Amino acid sequence: MSQVRQVGLLAAGCQPWNRDVCAASGDRFAYCATLAIYVYQLDHHYNEFKLHAIMSEHKKTITALSWCPHNPDLFASGSADNLVIIWNVAEQKVIAKLDNAKGTPASLSWCWNAGDALAFASHRGPLFIWTISGPDSGVTVHKDAHSFLSDICMFRWHTQKKGKVAFGHIDGSLSIFQPGNKSQKHVLRPDSLEGTDEEDPVSALEWDPLSTDYLLVANLHHGIRLVDSESLCCITTFSFPSAAASVQCLAWVPSAPGMFITGDSQVGVLRIWNVSRTTPVDNFKLKKTGFHCLHVLNSPPRKKFSNQSPTKNHYTSSTSEAVPPPTLTQNQAFSLPPGHAVCCFLDGGVGLYDMGAKKWDFLRDLGHVETIFDCKFKPDNPNLLATASFDGTIKVWDINTLTAVYTSPGNEGVIYSLSWAPGDLNCIAGATSRNGAFIWDIKKGKMVQRFNEHGKNGIFCIAWSHKDSKRIATCSGDGYCIIRTIDGKILHKYRHPAAVFGCDWSQNNKDMIATGCEDKNVRVYYVATSSDQPLKVFSGHTEKVFHVRWSPLREGTLCSGSDDGSVRIWDYTQDACINILSGHTAPVRGLMWNTEIPYLLISGSWDYTIKVWDTREGICLDTVCDHGADVYGLTCHPRRPFTMASCSRDSTVRLWSLTPLITPLQINILADRSWEEIIGNTGVETLHVLDLLSKYGLISALSLLGCIPSPDSAIEPGAPPLLCGKVSRDIRQEIEKLSGNLRVKKLRWFSECLSPPGGSDNLWNLVAVIKGQDDSLLPQNYCKGIMHLKHLIKFRTSEAQELTTVKMSKFGGGIGVPTKEERLKEAAQIHLRLGQVQRYCELMVELGEWDKALSVAPSVSVKYWKKLMQRRADQLIQEDKDDVIPYCIAIGDVKKLVHFFMSRGQLKEALLVAQAACEGNMQTFHVSTPKGPSFSDDIYKEDFNELLQEACRELAEWYFQDGRAVLAACCHLAVDNIELAMAYLIRGNELELAVCVGTVLGEPAAPATHCALELLARKCMMTPACFPSVGYRDLAADLLLMTPDSELQLVKLCAFCPGCTEEISDLHQKCKLPTVEECMQLAETAHADGKIFETIKYYLLSQEPEKALPIGIDFIKEHISSSDWTLDTIYPVLDLLSYIRTEKLVLHTCTEARNELLILCGYVGALLAIRRQYHSIVPALYEYTSQLLKRRKVSVPLKIEHLSEELDAWRACTQIVNPSSEDSPYTPPSDSQRLVYAALLKRLKEEPLRGIVGPDYVTGSNLPSHSDIHISCLTGLKIQGPVFFLEDGKSTISLNDALMWAKVNPFSPLGTGIRLNPF
Repeated sequence: MSQVRQVGLLAAGCQPWNRDVCAASGDRFAYCATLAIYVYQLDHHYNEFKLHAIMSEHKKTITALSWCPHNPDLFASGSADNLVIIWNVAEQKVIAKLDNAKGTPASLSWCWNAGDALAFASHRGPLFIWTISGPDSGVTVHKDAHSFLSDICMFRWHTQKKGKVAFGHIDGSLSIFQPGNKSQKHVLRPDSLEGTDEEDPVSALEWDPLSTDYLLVANLHHGIRLVDSESLCCITTFSFPSAAASVQCLAWVPSAPGMFITGDSQVGVLRIWNVSRTTPVDNFKLKKTGFHCLHVLNSPPRKKFSNQSPTKNHYTSSTSEAVPPPTLTQNQAFSLPPGHAVCCFLDGGVGLYDMGAKKWDFLRDLGHVETIFDCKFKPDNPNLLATASFDGTIKVWDINTLTAVYTSPGNEGVIYSLSWAPGDLNCIAGATSRNGAFIWDIKKGKMVQRFNEHGKNGIFCIAWSHKDSKRIATCSGDGYCIIRTIDGKILHKYRHPAAVFGCDWSQNNKDMIATGCEDKNVRVYYVATSSDQPLKVFSGHTEKVFHVRWSPLREGTLCSGSDDGSVRIWDYTQDACINILSGHTAPVRGLMWNTEIPYLLISGSWDYTIKVWDTREGICLDTVCDHGADVYGLTCHPRRPFTMASCSRDSTVRLWSLTPLITPLQINILADRSWEEIIGNTGVETLHVLDLLSKYGLISALSLLGCIPSPDSAIEPGAPPLLCGKVSRDIRQEIEKLSGNLRVKKLRWFSECLSPPGGSDNLWNLVAVIKGQDDSLLPQNYCKGIMHLKHLIKFRTSEAQELTTVKMSKFGGGIGVPTKEERLKEAAQIHLRLGQVQRYCELMVELGEWDKALSVAPSVSVKYWKKLMQRRADQLIQEDKDDVIPYCIAIGDVKKLVHFFMSRGQLKEALLVAQAACEGNMQTFHVSTPKGPSFSDDIYKEDFNELLQEACRELAEWYFQDGRAVLAACCHLAVDNIELAMAYLIRGNELELAVCVGTVLGEPAAPATHCALELLARKCMMTPACFPSVGYRDLAADLLLMTPDSELQLVKLCAFCPGCTEEISDLHQKCKLPTVEECMQLAETAHADGKIFETIKYYLLSQEPEKALPIGIDFIKEHISSSDWTLDTIYPVLDLLSYIRTEKLVLHTCTEARNELLILCGYVGALLAIRRQYHSIVPALYEYTSQLLKRRKVSVPLKIEHLSEELDAWRACTQIVNPSSEDSPYTPPSDSQRLVYAALLKRLKEEPLRGIVGPDYVTGSNLPSHSDIHISCLTGLKIQGPVFFLEDGKSTISLNDALMWAKVNPFSPLGTGIRLNPF
């Protein structure tokens, strides 16, 4: 299992270079970045689109994308290296590839008349037809579509007329071909172009879906025309409100015949048109930047989803306006088509716009569209990350929400490198390919300084000195590394014999800088002297050196990455290369030292991988393959040293957690070990101490020998990891100043330092609120996260008051009001004059004029008004309109409103309304009846509390299913539900965080804290020996000793852990258990007394643990032979037996007992999985048990037919609770199946720890990777999210399934008797 975990993904934006780069089909849509295709899929449960897959086979710019009209799982793409690929989205794999397309496939489209044929054309043609399969497979040329006089912009097949195709050209003309008809080439140019050489490219082209001959065509400057492809005449020319408007893209709206939409090229204005009118029906300004392409979803999603749903990944930015126009009357609104438009913009933004509701359902704003060369965290803020890209921009991202906060003005050419100004100066220096270097002030939003000393030569690296904020270094293709002051004064020009690619300031000596050169050498310069010669030149690389990095923790140590694929570690003081790290198969680009673990180095390469190195012995600890192209930049922030960001040619930024690499260190903190086992010492720290002490003459050099620890104690080979950076030292110093409960502070501060972003800060703020911390001590950003409900209404009220002072700009308007039903109106007026108000109201309702009806309804009665309000609310809910909100609030129908929000996925809105009701802000009408008083306020309050808890559970589950267990826990803490908050942390495998938080919360969290401690102890028992096994064993014991009644858990630890006699005796002594010899005697005594459990316990602790097997197995077999056994009677014995030492269990003499134990564990595991609702592994556990029964010689009272019957009954009966999708019909269970399932439930009883019921879902479970596709050996399906490798090194299951499996059946699914350890 990979030790480095992906915890965040910043997707690329849509490229603006080519036209057909977005497509949609059913509940999926896709768009192209430069090198990858991003596929989003609708999550029907939460009614929102989520990133489903990233396809990244193309090595050159993707030129076009086309979804197969006959098969929603297939789409095709082409790229600039003459490659065409057919993809299967469901299986996420390539199913066909055409390598030598003749010419670049500038436009491509599936042939509508053939299911497996794809057409593509280069700029001047011809049109090639690729038949993918069958007897006629291969590439042919269209007999007419060739020898064009102008480049092809795009082409479109007719969806109904077989073989009919239209081409749009750069010169503004069309070419139309139809079998049996004369070819029409270069016809229908806009009238204003006839007879001229001017070009007006066809920017969009679509056949009218209701006609065989009509074609909608847009020219960039001339506008839109509806043309007849048969008579070759223009039927309608559409006019724009402004002469400056120009059309970039258009699309028909399938749900509204005769309607189409267009996107402007200059500003992001979406216009809605009807073919019967020459002017737009409506206009919406969606963004400041222009459109690039549009696509309307063929079948809108079954339910709506909302831009107010609590997704953190898709915030709108400052450039996103999407201000709805004034509310239209019902008669005006008929003209707005229902439908969802996929909108791609020239700045890379991608969104899904709901035209009917006039709002964004989804907006992924401001992504980079090209290679990201560099990324760096802001020195004074670990939440802000800057990225520099080939697309000519630097963007600054908030890594908690993964949204852009600032973007540079652009037009800088390629930006290769960036460097933040030190501290809080809010400036970034950037290095470009031909425009020199610059300083960008992010607050002012402008360039405040430029450096042009390298002329037009590319600057490959820029480095702002963090020890001296006035100095900036650049290195360039001209062979110079230049040091200058920020006002442009040159201090040094270091000449090299060839291009200089990298430079880095020493973090321990402000005057030392190193460079990497094309001549294969690393040089070190001393800036404080006037000499322009290097102090040292390090030789050894066999290809050019790119980046160099000084170690922040080891004085005089630096590393270099080279095109020879190696990373070399140099020691300046020894004047030597002290290690060579080999493993990459392509040039190395990214380099990063960890700021806390002195020997930990990370490298990124053109081989698409990131490698983690232990530089003490040159060992590669982990290889990460999730990027889909060259890895360029790697960075971490000293205040969050185990969260790493990486960037790549695949245009993504990814966030990683490195904490699994330092498990023993985390557990030392949890177990409250001494500082010496947590914080170490490095050469840097010791040298500072020596300097200070000797400077003041306090001690002599000789006296230091005995009292100062070895300077490099933290980097001795084989030593466990120790924290050696500034942050850990600061935490220690702060804690040593404090009095009182130091453990709480220590756990919180270390947890915040070690945890990745994504909710841990939010979680600790909520813990502080629950523990009674004063509100004034809460951080400023507290109100941006999940707040405790006692603060929610207060903060939202304040926010609303601020908003009322801001004037909202409106854009666009409606169309003329159509005539009303005059006779009905007249009748209504008569009824009103006659005083028949109720009749008037009913007629107004019929006319759709609800407001008039409701305004006079109280004169009939309050009861009638309320009924009318309820009818209106029900109607609006049916129409899925936001207008329902005031109606529900006015009549106090909070329940209806909360469920309305929940049905749309607007979970935060539901929570807000429920909390407002709990606080008494919602007026409820208690209509008294003659028979008795109305309900009491207490009953209503109780109802509202129940609603509040329901809304919280829904929101928590939404976060959890999105792979964000920490935020799910925050939702429960916000309503003081500590038990469920802890359960979600455990189910998300955030065990260390659960123990930290549980320890601070105390008694209410105790059961879950103990559960997390036991799972952590299991992790320690079986962790591979990258750290001495005795050390891990002791850690496991320490963790278990923190739980009450820990004897049984300590017995399991001692029974399982292997070792020599002395080690086992020491462990028994530490755990306060009898000696091995005493255990043998106790076992025999217990056996004689008929005490089965005690017998098994002591035999397992003796020198002959295998004696426990037959006794325990016979006990279990005897029980399950009876009809009234329950899980709780046999599970404790089976669980204890499973801790027999692996070396004993796999002995040949234990074969039969081992097989029986595995079968019983498999069957009981299946029952436990049903009890805990681990639905994904229940069938696999039954299948595993059946296979073992079939293949191995055993005598257990289980039959394969019985297992099959139970599984069928479980499947049939659980689909009632959770019906499957509409695709598969629902079959009710038979009576016999109900009986079998009822008997099963009777045997299971309830799970003792409430809350841990439900599947496990770790952080990053939804994040797609570009890495190798792994198929689960349990389900046969592709694994989404983290993968867990089984003991054969080949078989894989998802980490989520591995966690659930290990919790109910400790043995591997391969049936070897090896225990699983996925924790």
